[in-house]
Amino acid sequence: MNPLIHTNADGTRVVRLTPGKRVLFLTKDYAAIEGQLYGGQNLRMEQVDPSSLLDDINTDAMTPAWVCFRHKPEDIALDAYAGLLHKGGAKDGARVFQTRALMDGGFEVIVSGQRKGTGSSRETAPQCERWSGVHLVIAASFAPIHERNNINLGQLMGTYDQLVRLQRGEEIPLAEFTARYDEVTRAILENGGLFPFSAAFKAGKASVPAPKTAPRAMTIAEKILAAKLVGATGAAHVKAGDICLVKVDGGYSHEFTTAQVHHFLSLEYGKDYKLPNPGKFAVFEDHLLYADGVKRMAPFAPLIQTLRDLQNEFQRHTGVRDYSAKQGISPGICHQVAREQFVDPGDFIQATDSHTCMGGGSNALTWGVGATEYAGLVYSGFTFVIVPETIRFDLVGAMRPGVTAKDLILHILKVHAVPEHTLDRVMEFGGPGLASLSLDERATLCNMATECSAKSGVCEADDSLVQWIAARRPGVSKDTIRARCVAPDKDAVYDGGRYTIDLSQLEPMVAEPGDPTYGKNISVLSDVAIDIAYGGSCTAGKEHDFDMYALVLKEALASGRGVAAGVKMYIQYGSEAVRDYAQAKGYLDIYAKAGVEVINPGCGACIGCGPGVSETKEQVTVSAINRNFTGRSGPGKLYLASPLTVAASAVAGKIVEYRPGMFTSTKTS
Repeated sequence: MNPLIHTNADGTRVVRLTPGKRVLFLTKDYAAIEGQLYGGQNLRMEQVDPSSLLDDINTDAMTPAWVCFRHKPEDIALDAYAGLLHKGGAKDGARVFQTRALMDGGFEVIVSGQRKGTGSSRETAPQCERWSGVHLVIAASFAPIHERNNINLGQLMGTYDQLVRLQRGEEIPLAEFTARYDEVTRAILENGGLFPFSAAFKAGKASVPAPKTAPRAMTIAEKILAAKLVGATGAAHVKAGDICLVKVDGGYSHEFTTAQVHHFLSLEYGKDYKLPNPGKFAVFEDHLLYADGVKRMAPFAPLIQTLRDLQNEFQRHTGVRDYSAKQGISPGICHQVAREQFVDPGDFIQATDSHTCMGGGSNALTWGVGATEYAGLVYSGFTFVIVPETIRFDLVGAMRPGVTAKDLILHILKVHAVPEHTLDRVMEFGGPGLASLSLDERATLCNMATECSAKSGVCEADDSLVQWIAARRPGVSKDTIRARCVAPDKDAVYDGGRYTIDLSQLEPMVAEPGDPTYGKNISVLSDVAIDIAYGGSCTAGKEHDFDMYALVLKEALASGRGVAAGVKMYIQYGSEAVRDYAQAKGYLDIYAKAGVEVINPGCGACIGCGPGVSETKEQVTVSAINRNFTGRSGPGKLYLASPLTVAASAVAGKIVEYRPGMFTSTKTS
């Protein structure tokens, strides 16, 4: 139970601060944070300008990858906020939070600005706060998965005004913190988290009422969830905000998260726990496969091996599908393999990774969850969902040569994510322009919905999707696949609005270092010399991505060019199937002649655990991955770009947009 919640003599439940405990304000001035951590300084909300509070605190800053190598929350909390680093000056690159700083500070409230918890679905981020003694999180807004993880852990979230009152000594009714939520979320918070709520539900002391929404036009997401309602008979309808128990068609975890899932299930249900439908779920070894080869990861080798061992133990214990590495080779990145092998139109998929939404390119509803929520749903076979709002993007026209889906999503990030049009909503893509995008390009769009702080992304289905799925499902007819496809109703209500994007007006873009929302057209970018060019990850390790790398490099070779002197270029397969495709197309010879290092399937540099990471803060990387948070892929400066831009920049030695025939002369800018 949350220790800030108290029950008065009259039975009312209230929230009050604990005498002697402290409030930590995460400000844009890191010296002010250090004054609170190490100098004993105490601030009051009424003295703090909300605009001075730190925005966009991402989960990599709260628990960077090396902290996530620990699977017990009490150990994770030792290095809470280890990824929040000084920028510039004498302390450049130094940690703001030293080991045990949050844990030993006596803080029970933590305060920040907009979009708290952007980035990964890693539940380690709120865990590092809770197991350091923080039980009330104050922010102007929260990234959706992070907010859900807080709820599942029983962490209260509140407003600046509420904190002012609490610091004045007021008791605030618990209902003021939970009233904005549906009755089930309120029950989860008031019971102290998801597992206590699940126990109450099993004992008949809590319930999830079935939606009573009348027949109505629905979006793709609404239709999929309506079809999965537990206990529904006949045609069902839902709308945004409805509370649902829904069946899960499948899911997966990877070696970064499986150990926690196994740990939580063992604690909650005993060491002999069993899963009712293990065949629906899978484990992948993809994130840490190449960590042993990264110099800065060497000290963590024993912890990484423990994660691998615990995942293997979980797989043997439960009998879930096994996508572990064999002879050091991974079958591929979980999101890519899942779409190739078992994510089908109309599916509802949950997994312990924020890029699970990549499956939306296959007309499925997919999103990432934390370890607690995943443990609950694999044990029960269903999960609790609040039907999300949908924002619609109607694509028209066609992109000119040199422009890709990566440029489209960078445009959306710049125009729609910062104003929070996409926050906690399903991004539905459709319109005549969608047909001009390959299935791999559609997967790129949906993959980076999580960078928009969206709930998920989903594309309309067409015959191209049916053919793509049929080619990868031996024995399954096109008619069967077509029958699974879900289309929005003509009069569906888009609570997040409806936006038209003319693809012909887009230009090649990059996201400048620090955040995927820092988009800029390459045409106005000053010369940026590069040291590393990386192509790979779930976002850019697909078949069509390999077509794009090969296209640029083949043109360069024809003009007597290759990867520029002083630049290292890496290309990493997203799966074994992609590797086989590239071999069959003859791409390996092109890559070798151009001077590219090709890497077997895995997440690699995207998670900072493989060839392609920067080694010094001075190095500059142009990368086709999905995130460029500080330290995400090494200490250097990281620009996000399309596969075409990455390959062209590798040849030019600086960031340039790709133009057909650009290497027929010596001019590269």
